[in-house]
Amino acid sequence: MNNRCADKSQRARPSRSAASCHHLVDEGSSELVASLKSGQIRGEYVTVKGTERRVKRYLGIPFAKPPVGPLRFAAPESPEPWEGERDGTQQPLMCIQDREIVVNISIALSMDFTVPEVSEDCLYLNIYTPAETTPEVKLPVMVWIHGGGLVMGAASQYDGSSFTAYENVVTVIIQYRLGILGFLSTGDEHAKGNWGLLDQLAALRWVQENIEAFGGDPQSVTIAGESAGGISASILTLSPLSKGLFHKAIFQSGVATIGAYTSDQSLIQAHIVANLTGCYMSSTEELVQCLRGKTQDEFISATKRSKIILGATVDGEFLPGTADVLLQRKEVLNIPVMMGVTNHEFGWILPQAFAPRGWDKGMNPGTVLGVVNLFNPKGAANAANALIMAEYLKDTQTLEDFRDAFTEVIGDLLMVLPTIKVAGYHTDAGAPVYMYEFVYVSDRPTSNRPSFVKADHADDVGYMFGACFWNGHIRITVNCTDQDERFSRTMMSYWASFVRTGSPNGPGLVNWPLYDRQKQEYMELGQNQSVKQKLKKDKVDFVTAILPQRLQQMEAAAAQWHGSQISVDS
Repeated sequence: MNNRCADKSQRARPSRSAASCHHLVDEGSSELVASLKSGQIRGEYVTVKGTERRVKRYLGIPFAKPPVGPLRFAAPESPEPWEGERDGTQQPLMCIQDREIVVNISIALSMDFTVPEVSEDCLYLNIYTPAETTPEVKLPVMVWIHGGGLVMGAASQYDGSSFTAYENVVTVIIQYRLGILGFLSTGDEHAKGNWGLLDQLAALRWVQENIEAFGGDPQSVTIAGESAGGISASILTLSPLSKGLFHKAIFQSGVATIGAYTSDQSLIQAHIVANLTGCYMSSTEELVQCLRGKTQDEFISATKRSKIILGATVDGEFLPGTADVLLQRKEVLNIPVMMGVTNHEFGWILPQAFAPRGWDKGMNPGTVLGVVNLFNPKGAANAANALIMAEYLKDTQTLEDFRDAFTEVIGDLLMVLPTIKVAGYHTDAGAPVYMYEFVYVSDRPTSNRPSFVKADHADDVGYMFGACFWNGHIRITVNCTDQDERFSRTMMSYWASFVRTGSPNGPGLVNWPLYDRQKQEYMELGQNQSVKQKLKKDKVDFVTAILPQRLQQMEAAAAQWHGSQISVDS
């Protein structure tokens, strides 16, 4: 086994620190060599639990030049060609980020794997394709965009082998620049921004040019992602540069309108980055020159200290306007979309980063309002947040009640309500929309989270990827029950049906209706699948209708009082 993992004389670059290579079979077989535009790459066979179907896995395929030197803060360029066979059995290094957070989150998600080191040389993708296919068959392709707030994450956090083996599709998992290196914009020609999103587009262009070498159909590509990956996929549907690169899209717990992930305030953020990195900003040109001179370790340090959200920038090219504006104008790709949320988006993983210490034992109203103001600063300025809190806290009595209301209100403001709004926008634009709420909670015992947590942020991902059947570099540290495995097969079937046809419906599955403005039907994905209507109707009605009315009344009353004060003074 050690010989198989050792560097080969014809390897295109040195071996990278990564998970050990599992299930190497028949390394000399030419069937494992894929011929790409840039050169040849050798993969390996892998297996998964519960099926005899093998998968060919290709890791660390470059889809762009390393974004270093003059290519730091520049659009990605096509990869350099290489001689001989490239080794495709090692996980790529992760883009610059706080590696410790990835380790901690992996533990929280009950995943055990070797977390790669970080590097600016990180624009690589992994491909999983069924082993027993004929050249004339072109399979549908799912391109997965990882989550992590646009500041963390990697392709190695996912294993596409189960989804590929069970559903007979090609799975591509991509990486992209993160944080300052991925999203800094000065708002002018010196750093237009959107580098990480342009990386995603570069990966999609690479798929168009090369996926046939892996049995994939370039005319049947679905982009999908969760959290920041869902936000990214949603943003890509708004970019005129995306046309023709994909044909369906899936947004899991993330859409383009969330928070500050599309912004036209890039210069303000650039000033903050200048302070973080010690780059004096006399001009945007000098700032970018200074940042290009910083070391990798200096960017890691700045990343750890950064408290700002850097995302897509309105640049007139990749993104012509903010997400809300473009969606309202119906300037969005008219393609089938599937989107949804979990029923406890702010239940456990996300509060670890944002909630005060001891939040899980109970909270008081003042603390709850403080965190709501953090996530919705506009609402803090006009009293909207106080009214929202009154709505969510109206039936609370104990500290635990306040905690539960806290997790609900943040989850709704951050994920649920934006997703419902975006589903409506896509429907208005004439696109087929399928909506879901993920509510499945396993019966297996877990020591990682309290009993009050329901279906948390990212809980859907493992079931959709078939983690119960993984047999490779990621080990699930809890045992799946028979019910978990059955549910995972159902999730994979729904997702793969959408990847194949643009509809999640297929043989043996509960029928999933289209979402529309009137019925607002969605699929509840739980131990039993069932169709429901008007997700969170009471909260949607409050935020979209009652709240604006009350704010208007308050403004009118304030104006009247102000007018009376002027008349008294005069």
